[in-house]
Amino acid sequence: MSKKIGEVLLEMGFITEADLTSALDIQKTEGGARRVGEILMNSGLPEERILKALSVQFGLPLADVKEFPDAVPIEKLSFNFLENNLILPLRLDGNLLAVAVGDPAKTEGIESLRSSLGYDIAVSLAGASAILQHLKILRGSTSAVMQQLIEDAEENEAPAADVTGEISHLKDLAQEKGIIQLVNIIIENAVKERASDVHIEPGEVSVKARYRIDGVLYEKEVLPSRMYSAISSRVKLLAQMNIAERRLPQDGRIKVSSGGKQIDIRVSTLPTVYGESIVMRLLDKEASFITMEELGFDRVLLDIYEEMIKNPYGMILITGPTGSGKSTTLYASLDRINSSEKKIITIEDPVEYLMPGINQMQVRPKIGLTFAGGLRHIVRQDPDIIMVGEIRDMETAGIAIHAALTGHLLFSTLHTNDAPGAITRLMDMGIENYLVSSTLICVMAQRLVRRICPQCKTRQEAPAEMVKRFDASLREMWTGRGCEHCSGTGYRGRIGIFEVLPVGDEIRQLVMRQATAREIREKAISLGMRTLREDGIRKVRDGVTTFDEVLRVTQVEL
Repeated sequence: MSKKIGEVLLEMGFITEADLTSALDIQKTEGGARRVGEILMNSGLPEERILKALSVQFGLPLADVKEFPDAVPIEKLSFNFLENNLILPLRLDGNLLAVAVGDPAKTEGIESLRSSLGYDIAVSLAGASAILQHLKILRGSTSAVMQQLIEDAEENEAPAADVTGEISHLKDLAQEKGIIQLVNIIIENAVKERASDVHIEPGEVSVKARYRIDGVLYEKEVLPSRMYSAISSRVKLLAQMNIAERRLPQDGRIKVSSGGKQIDIRVSTLPTVYGESIVMRLLDKEASFITMEELGFDRVLLDIYEEMIKNPYGMILITGPTGSGKSTTLYASLDRINSSEKKIITIEDPVEYLMPGINQMQVRPKIGLTFAGGLRHIVRQDPDIIMVGEIRDMETAGIAIHAALTGHLLFSTLHTNDAPGAITRLMDMGIENYLVSSTLICVMAQRLVRRICPQCKTRQEAPAEMVKRFDASLREMWTGRGCEHCSGTGYRGRIGIFEVLPVGDEIRQLVMRQATAREIREKAISLGMRTLREDGIRKVRDGVTTFDEVLRVTQVEL
């Protein structure tokens, strides 16, 4: 690659010296922000000529558009990765993966493929626009398959009412090739779109499939109501439920492999007027741990919280509603203090992440292994640190308090709106105030807010109403315009906002005299506690999230 693209184009007679000089002048004016080939193409030079010159410059053959595949030959690859790196996998022959690239100078993507997949890679050249267009077609192919399955079902005139009574018939329905494909596609799409939950909800005339992505539900598919019996039977069969039972709620588990990942799916059914509502929660067993910094802690909060979790004994509670990231914070906390000198035992429902060096136990209520029962046995295992997935009742709370009193550091969660509310909740459950005062060393409330998409992030003037209400010093803020990377939402991923309440002497005095949650809150704020809303506003100021997100998850405070 001794010659630059401009020189090759000149030698091939595709441009004149005046064209090259003009392009170089533009490049200098723009500070080298664009390549000469891009400048020439934007000025009218056909893409085919640029491709021929690049083929000569890099010694790469040109790919035939007619050989573009009908499907990506490697399931593990994400469309976002392929689009960002302008790579189109063409075919896989044994250990040789043939790919077309739209930018031969961008080698990071090819090296990533080579190292992660272990294949030999044969590279050819194609137009960037052609690659992006074909990837867009392939990305939508699963929707096309689903639409075809729906149309096939519409042509099937067998009425749903005829199959509701026969278990054998339901099993036959659940094992039809089209229904298997349809349910597989719903799950695969959910994994690809980073959904945490899939909701399948029957209605009078249709069945809706909705995905919860970054904490918000999006309607993805609308299916004919006649397909409901087959879909529900398929899901229940996979989850090892009783497919004939429609009157009672049921729970089950499905283990699948999608995109090279092992996914554990918790399935819950609930009888409704038009049939059973099905919710599938997707848990990635191979997901990497998130550090405390990645969770959203800044240095100030992290210093306070780390000091608390390094205590040799006592109770630390994480509070918040379902889906606020409590379990993730617990895992990050345990990972922070895990060492070979400490024995850590957890009891969870379910075990969401597998942690090396930690003994993890899953509750099994059907055989009598509850949080309370398991916790009784855990304290006999000589642990240093215990994690209880959730304190649900007086019995579990009492055993947890006893464990914290007898020299163990205990982590758990509660469902309360804020940190001070957790203190009064324990007393409402029947725990004596002096026991709460003696054992509780820290309470942290948290919520998850959506991150602004980094690909379409743009600066704008802060709304005057928000500035007046929350932060008079704020002049500008960031927002997401919406792009393919974030499916047009303007957000991608989530980050935590936190309210850390260390239980010091002054808070203990309030607990001893059974003060209200409001009194404890006011005292904590006077001692310097940063509220959920205040931590959220800081993240707005830092360009991480938006006012709308902070308001959405902290409405109780406002």
